[in-house]
Amino acid sequence: MITEIETFNLTPIQKFYSGSSIFITGGTGFLGTILIEKLLRCCSDLSTIYILARNKKGKNLQSRIDDLFEGPVFDRLKREFPKFRHKVVGIGGDCSLPNLGINLQDRQMLINEVSIIFHAAATVRFDEKLKMATAINIRGPHEILKLAREMPHLKSLIHVSTAFSNVPNKIIEERFYPSPVDGNKLLLLTETMSDNILEHITPTILDKWPNTYTYTKAVAEDLVRQEAQNMPVGVFRPSIVISTYQEPIEAWINNLYGPTGVCAGAGSGVLRTLHADSKANANVVPVDMCVNSLIALAWDVNNEFEKAKTDNTKYEIPVYHYESSNDQPLNWGKFMEMCQTHGVQKPSIKAVWYYCFDLYSNYFVYLLVTILLHYLPAILVDGALLCMGKSPKMLRIYKKIHKFTSVISYFTTQDWIFKSQRIRRMLEKMTDEDQQIFFCNLKKLDWHKFFESYLLGIRVYLIQDPLDTLKDAQVRWKKLYWLHMSVKVLVGYLLLRFFLWIISAIFIS
Repeated sequence: MITEIETFNLTPIQKFYSGSSIFITGGTGFLGTILIEKLLRCCSDLSTIYILARNKKGKNLQSRIDDLFEGPVFDRLKREFPKFRHKVVGIGGDCSLPNLGINLQDRQMLINEVSIIFHAAATVRFDEKLKMATAINIRGPHEILKLAREMPHLKSLIHVSTAFSNVPNKIIEERFYPSPVDGNKLLLLTETMSDNILEHITPTILDKWPNTYTYTKAVAEDLVRQEAQNMPVGVFRPSIVISTYQEPIEAWINNLYGPTGVCAGAGSGVLRTLHADSKANANVVPVDMCVNSLIALAWDVNNEFEKAKTDNTKYEIPVYHYESSNDQPLNWGKFMEMCQTHGVQKPSIKAVWYYCFDLYSNYFVYLLVTILLHYLPAILVDGALLCMGKSPKMLRIYKKIHKFTSVISYFTTQDWIFKSQRIRRMLEKMTDEDQQIFFCNLKKLDWHKFFESYLLGIRVYLIQDPLDTLKDAQVRWKKLYWLHMSVKVLVGYLLLRFFLWIISAIFIS
């Protein structure tokens, strides 16, 4: 039990979490990991964090929870609060299963103890099969709401969606949009239809949506709208989430999704072109600022819900956008320019070629450049490998790269106008101390400072190239530069000779 004396120095948001038990789905994911770390470090008076996790890759529940705390992202927490571990409890389950796959004993414990829920679990693969995307992204929130409805102490439930759930609309407001299909009907359809037939009709089902991820997220939002009436629920729509900005360490990231994969590929010299509009807004946000807004948002939802009860008015489920296009816009051209500026200064020892990358908004120009800069070099390298009796690999690598870039091109070639006011209004309600502890004001984000460490984070945490190789990497980088320039001169010379031959052939004939 937390006494009044103990909570005297806490901020309003910290008081909201004080003594509370929190249930988190998606806690082992990228955003979930930062959420857990921040809650344990800055809301240390909380009672317990229950993390839903399933056995995976031969590891049981306990091993997965233990592994979560092994990374460098928890080093600061271990220094400041070394006895945090007893506050974290793993709950065996799976968001794609009925009742979340939770046993009756654990379910009753959650019902009795939990007062705050963050539902962040989702499959974020754009090319996920519709059956699996539906099972996780739609059944998950359905089962979470069913569980939450039984919780007598529920103060706040946040459903994490995406800013791109309604991309068929060029102007996206902080409100619910008509669903392309009823969520329960889609669940029934995917459960009863064979995989082959379902895969065949998926493009027809998706209609104006570019992939199963955005489609199922749109359907899930409507399901929340229908099933969360008279509950303290809020919907959180972050845009593209990338590495940490400031805390708990700078530039931490553990995945190659989206623009991070592009930066890693371009910096290593493998990726040389991308179908993208340099003037289109990148709409990226640092994960630590995103998590800070999520934590504050749960507090704000509870305040709004209690106010509606006091005023005897209907509680309208709020939708919060967290995106940078309004407060700190950054287009894809500037994004890649800053990646190049800071990336070439501290290259990786694992780079295979010097930085040679451009964006092309015209698809046919992009295809031509892809053939010249990706496929032709890959064929030459694979041919050389075959001559040496080794297995070819470059064409296989580029096949994977092009699959990755094709699914993100929808978002790199278009612009959307987001109407985002709720986070600003929330910031006005927060005290100065809360705004400092849970820093999420995008107007105060410095992109230049961010990119100084962003590329280092990709180098250290994703490419697994420690900074002690930097001197050797810089020497290698210079060699790659001169090799790159030599190849350009050679190709230019060969092209000149070819055109001269064409011209002379024409005049001679």
